[in-house]
Amino acid sequence: MRRFLLLLLFVALGLAAVLLANTLRLPNHQLAAVPPAPALPLVPDSMTAHLASALRIATVSRTVYAETDSLPFDQLAAYLQRTFPLVHQRLKLQTVNHYARLYEWPGTDSSLKPLLLLAHQDVVPVLPGTAGQWARPPFAGQQAGGYLYGRGALDDKLNLLGQLEAVEALLRTGYQPRRTVLLAFGHDEETQGRRGAAALAALIQKRYPRLEMVLDEGGLVKSDGVAGLAQPVALVGVSEKGYLSLELTATGAGGHSSMPPALTSVGRVAAAVARLEAQPFPARLDGGVSGLLAYLAPTVPFGKRLVFANQWLFGSLIKKSLAATPSGNAALRTTTAPTIMRGGDKDNVLPALATATVNFRLLPGDSVGAVLRRVREIINDPQIQVTTLGEDRAASPVSGTDNAAFAALHRTIKSVFPAALVAPYVVVGATDARAYAALCPQATYRFMPVLMDQAAIESLHGTNERLRPAAYLTLIRFYAALIRNMG
Repeated sequence: MRRFLLLLLFVALGLAAVLLANTLRLPNHQLAAVPPAPALPLVPDSMTAHLASALRIATVSRTVYAETDSLPFDQLAAYLQRTFPLVHQRLKLQTVNHYARLYEWPGTDSSLKPLLLLAHQDVVPVLPGTAGQWARPPFAGQQAGGYLYGRGALDDKLNLLGQLEAVEALLRTGYQPRRTVLLAFGHDEETQGRRGAAALAALIQKRYPRLEMVLDEGGLVKSDGVAGLAQPVALVGVSEKGYLSLELTATGAGGHSSMPPALTSVGRVAAAVARLEAQPFPARLDGGVSGLLAYLAPTVPFGKRLVFANQWLFGSLIKKSLAATPSGNAALRTTTAPTIMRGGDKDNVLPALATATVNFRLLPGDSVGAVLRRVREIINDPQIQVTTLGEDRAASPVSGTDNAAFAALHRTIKSVFPAALVAPYVVVGATDARAYAALCPQATYRFMPVLMDQAAIESLHGTNERLRPAAYLTLIRFYAALIRNMG
């Protein structure tokens, strides 16, 4: 017994030594003191007014492209032409599919690969019946309580106008970049980006087969932190999840509801959906969370640092903690989301056909084929037909954090948000950046330079989408600083 206890003691001491060693030798990925971004001649009232005017132009994209009202996109094009005269005098502009816009600002050194900044012109519709819940009308571009309200204030006219403001301001100072700067603005990002980003990417690839960096919306500076941290965290998307929608179909005999079979077509589809929700995809740290924790670990209290530094032992604990919230759960796994169910049109008639649509967002490492096979295994019902709806895609390539482009992005973030920690993560939604990944697989990032708390984040695509004017000015400073740093 004594030998056994001594053995246990040695094992415990050995384990403690390993845990401690891993914790103490954690590399610190955060940059030390970074000088503030250079001053930029800003005109706050005018710049805020420019964005407000753009918010009044209802460039709403519809799922069926033919149903999109094109007049607001013409109005926005004319508005940009009037508002940014130097940009339109000094930069080359080309339109694709009438509304997608590519601006080229040639650099003095043609041997350098270009920097590509992305944004999109279109916005999502206001949900029917919710317009009255807005503090200010969604397309009025009005201020109230220190915020500018409007659809597009966060997604994504602030980036479109902000990038143009930054370039206009730099042109006023006489700045000339060494590296060519490209601005690409799609017009259908909210509906898959086929006519906008995809067409722009094809055009750019013909002229510039390789880019130094691509930057689109996606991450942000979360003011209320992540993973229990109280300080702001700048989340830089290094990849985005894949996309797959499946339709589950069951066909029954139909008939009168007074004599139902043991399992109706509606019941069969509902049971299949219930099985999918009951058996979620496995949680994984290697799909992006591991890198996030590695960047944050040196800054957290020692106990949490020990856990983050030893994921091989505490992985289950980390997963359980993160999975407690929808956002944390989405970061850990390929998600399963039933979104549509159809079957029947009369309360006393059994429908012959019932369908359900289930949407999956794929974590890096999970292929479309593997997800489809697992879905069929879980449903395990030969009378359920599973078909793919629309376009499917795997997660985008994971960009690096050990290259010059990320270093410049990291340095720029710290120069504008000195209190923020910088960390890579996987974007759970979709952006136009995926269309450009082949041009720059090693350095395609998704980051919006805006400080926001969780409440503001939830207004994206929702009610009361809003932005503080001061945050918009900071965004303009960021883009100007990034252009200089990349040059």
